[in-house]
Amino acid sequence: MSMFQRLLACAAAAACLGLALPASAGQGPVVQAPAGALQGVTDGSVRVFKGVPYAQPPVGAQRWRPPVAAAKWPGVRPATQFGPACLQPIPRTASIYADPPPAMSEDCLSLNVWAPADARNAPVMFWIHGGALVGGYGSESIFDGRKLAERGIVVVSINYRLGVLGYLAHPQLSAESPQGVSGNYGLLDQIEALRWVKRNISAFGGDPSQVTIAGESAGGLSVMYLMASPQARGLFARAIAESAYMISTPELRKRRFGETPAEAIGSTLGGMLHAPDIAALRAMDGRDLTNAAPATGYIPLGTVDGKILPRQIAETFDRGEQAPVPILAGFNSGEIRSLLVLLPPQPASPAAYEAAIRERYGDLADRFLALYPASDVKESMRATTRDMLYGWTAERLVRRQTKAGQPSYLYLWDHSFPAAEAKDMHGFHGSELPFVFGTLDRTPPYWPKAPETEAEARLSDAMVDYWSSFVKAGRPQASGAPDWPAFGGEGRYMRFEDGPKPSADLMPGMYALNEEVVCRRASGEQAWNWNVGIVSPKLPPKADCN
Repeated sequence: MSMFQRLLACAAAAACLGLALPASAGQGPVVQAPAGALQGVTDGSVRVFKGVPYAQPPVGAQRWRPPVAAAKWPGVRPATQFGPACLQPIPRTASIYADPPPAMSEDCLSLNVWAPADARNAPVMFWIHGGALVGGYGSESIFDGRKLAERGIVVVSINYRLGVLGYLAHPQLSAESPQGVSGNYGLLDQIEALRWVKRNISAFGGDPSQVTIAGESAGGLSVMYLMASPQARGLFARAIAESAYMISTPELRKRRFGETPAEAIGSTLGGMLHAPDIAALRAMDGRDLTNAAPATGYIPLGTVDGKILPRQIAETFDRGEQAPVPILAGFNSGEIRSLLVLLPPQPASPAAYEAAIRERYGDLADRFLALYPASDVKESMRATTRDMLYGWTAERLVRRQTKAGQPSYLYLWDHSFPAAEAKDMHGFHGSELPFVFGTLDRTPPYWPKAPETEAEARLSDAMVDYWSSFVKAGRPQASGAPDWPAFGGEGRYMRFEDGPKPSADLMPGMYALNEEVVCRRASGEQAWNWNVGIVSPKLPPKADCN
């Protein structure tokens, strides 16, 4: 066999195995995946493949239908530019989270891959962006996966349908469905992307049996939806939920917990937009529809349809029907400091605050006021909403997974720096993200900037280590930093201040109170979300919460 023939045989074998092929001069790395050949770019020791379609465009007649896997493409597809973000309203204020996408389209179902150049059967982190299921995109600069990939894992970030295009339920859509359901299209996109990973990630050096789903805020909510969905079972092996919120959600046709049925919400929306049927809604321009829906009061959420989401996620976890996987979950001490829109107006006086709490919480009022006293109403209100939305959820997740026999790890992010303190945003919502991704230099324009100091870099290195090691083996560890204890029976957790500090018994009384409150609301068919504290409905009497 000649040298030329040997080179051809070697290249053919690499292609068959899905390994990276030698790049031609001036070109990036090429992989041969079942989906088709892709040419990416090199970033240091990491190969990056951008804007890879995982599903067919959900436009025209395909709007509000489950995603269909993208067809295999011919030739070598360039994967050097990020795909457009899914349609979303453009932020109109200088929010710290404002990071408008460079491009948007209804044809947006793409993903991005960061893989070590020498990856072989590497564990995979599957990242789901936040944004209240209304905004965000997988290629935000803060989510650059290079630093994590340098730790020996493959990172995948995705786009999924948002807002009314991603979560609308409607009687006519249900009638079109073979399953008789509608809504949850954004969640189905996430599941289809996981299926793409299962079929294709080995071509990038990833292990399809070692996928960790991970997300923050609405991404954390999505992680819980995936843990609760039978359609996602077997597509992931671990889970990370940062600042997730286990709120009640509309059911498809039945009014429960004070929530209007999802199909009725869709019908009302159509009427308010002068679109009497689905054909008229499909005829609307996607951008116009995306911008108009929030003005009607439409809020995208998952729908309990008995199929994709069999029941309320709190009920799923109570029954032990969630995915039995290890979990890492936590929340931030200052969640609400950057989300003051979630707070009701402050009462006129401490006495008015206490009176409102006693009226609403009845026999639980003393316990409530011990945790959230009238002596500092502003801080108590912030802590109340933080704990109900995020603190209770994080501890509930690790408690339920521990009960299911899975290693579970809890954290509290309580780190701050001068720029955050100047804005009264100590430990604000999402502030752990650039530390987790190692992207302190790539935060959005109005984001409080962490100083370029050795201490901040050291903390970020520890966070990248903890997250990547959990993805690798289900146990968070960091070089030169304390071991992270499992929650176990002692309620242990990691507190991130100036550095990581193993601790125990997080916020004594917080979880027990909020668990009791949610139990009573559920027994009395009341919703549970940000309607807490002085705007809580009057709680039902004591219920059996075992």
